[in-house]
This record gives sequence, C-alpha cells and structure tokens, in this order.
Amino acid sequence: MGFISIPKLRPERWLAADIHNVDWNLYLNTLFWNLNYWDSISTLAGEVQNPKKTLPKALFYALILVVLGYFFPLLTGTGAIPLHRDSWTDGYFSDVAKLLGGVWLRWWIQGAAAMSNMGMFVAEMSSDSFQLLGMAERGMLPEFFARRSRYGTPLVGILFSASGVLLLSWLSFQEIVAAENFLYCFGMMLEFIAFVRLRIIAPAAPRPYKIPVGTVGAILMCVPPTLLICVVLAFSSLKVMIVSLVAVMLGLILHPCLTHCEKKRWLRFSISSNLPDIHTAHVNENLMD
Repeated sequence: MGFISIPKLRPERWLAADIHNVDWNLYLNTLFWNLNYWDSISTLAGEVQNPKKTLPKALFYALILVVLGYFFPLLTGTGAIPLHRDSWTDGYFSDVAKLLGGVWLRWWIQGAAAMSNMGMFVAEMSSDSFQLLGMAERGMLPEFFARRSRYGTPLVGILFSASGVLLLSWLSFQEIVAAENFLYCFGMMLEFIAFVRLRIIAPAAPRPYKIPVGTVGAILMCVPPTLLICVVLAFSSLKVMIVSLVAVMLGLILHPCLTHCEKKRWLRFSISSNLPDIHTAHVNENLMD
C-alpha cells in the first residue's frame, strides 16, 4: 500500500492539525496501548535459550518494526487521500487500501490485520498464562496453575486467560483499551517497585537477564515511565476507573483468601525445586558481607 500511494502523496496533508478537537483521552490511551506490554517477554525468558544475548536484540529489532509498522501506514493513509476526519473510525484502513489499490488491496489489508490480531492475541495469552504458571511455581497461586500439557504449555493458565477475554467482551473496544491501560499502569508501578527492591535486597540472585545499571540507575530508569503512567491514569473515564478499581479490589481480597486456603489446606501450594531461591541468595550475600 505504501508503494502504491507514492504518486498520490501530498506532504502538506501531514501538517493539517486541529488540536482543539482532539479526544486526548482516546488518543493517549490508544497510543499507550499500541506501544506497551514490552515487559511481557519477561514471563517467557525462562523458555528462551541464552536470554541475556537473545532478548536485547529481539526487543531492539521489534521496537523498530513496531514503530515503522504504525508510522508508515499512517503517512500513507493521511497523505495519499483527502482528509476526512469523521471517516477515521475502526477499520478505515481497509477503505484507504480500496481507494488506493482496489478491492484486492482491501482484502489483503483485512487479511493481514486478521493475522496480526491473531498473533498479538497468542502472544498476550502466552505471556499471561506463563505468568500464572510462574506465580504457581513460586507458591503464590495454587499448584494446579503450574500444570503443563504434554507440549509444555500452561494449560490452566491459558484457560483462565481466555476467560478474562470473554469477561471483557461486553465493553467497547475503546473501553477495553482504557481498562487494560488502567490495570497495566498499576501493574507497571508494582513491577517498578519490585524491580528496585530486588535490585537492593538481592543483587546477586540469579536472573535470566539483568539490566546493566546500578541501583541509582534503576531508580532513574523508572521515573519517566512512572510520570507517563500518571498522565494516562489522569485521563481515564469514570466507567473505566470503576471497572478497573473493582478488579484491583478483587485482587486485594483474593490474596488473603488464598493464604487462608493454604493454611486450611483446602488448596495445595508448592514451590518448584528447579527455581533459584531469592531469599537464600539474599542471606548468602549478607553472610559474605
């Protein structure tokens, strides 16, 4: 589509802006949603061979491809056809493809979009299910979450992840994006706190990959994204806040319930013997000091 649009490009269209009519809530949430979840790869780091070498390269090239994948189609869509702001709704890129190359290009874009959505869905479900598996192997969730199929996939985690998708299906796409972002922001702040705390209390604990900065560098790295997270939270609608806060409250209530179930032995919890013990590493480091 990009090559076909070159003869029709008019660069002055890229400079047309109407700042006063921008829906900043929708814009920031969509932009944030399109460019987040890079931390999801951490839940699969244990499944990757030599993650210290593989993950930085993979993330670097993936970042370039993702940015280009958003940037160039937008240049094509906004520069090759007359600008009608009301037309830019869900699925409009297929209409742009039809205007530029005909029906065959429209079907091509729709097919590519379908395959892309399938890939992102599988990637998201993989990271969520392996996160549940990892929490179960650490004794944070019942042991049945750590069960794998004969192919090594976390079957129970996949089923729970799919059920979460079904529960969100009653919301509109924009509300799902905003709710996902709201919960993701809380999750990211917890990740930042855990990241800095583990760097302080257990710097020698074995890790699949370690960010090559000190404690001060780790804290400074977390400041800019935390500020961005606060901006995204500030633009959330009341409905999204209520749904997200209810989900957060359920999580807070669920933790003591799971602890009670473990004490009563209603559910079985266990820690995998194949995992490194962070607490032991911390104690050994203190003894060496």
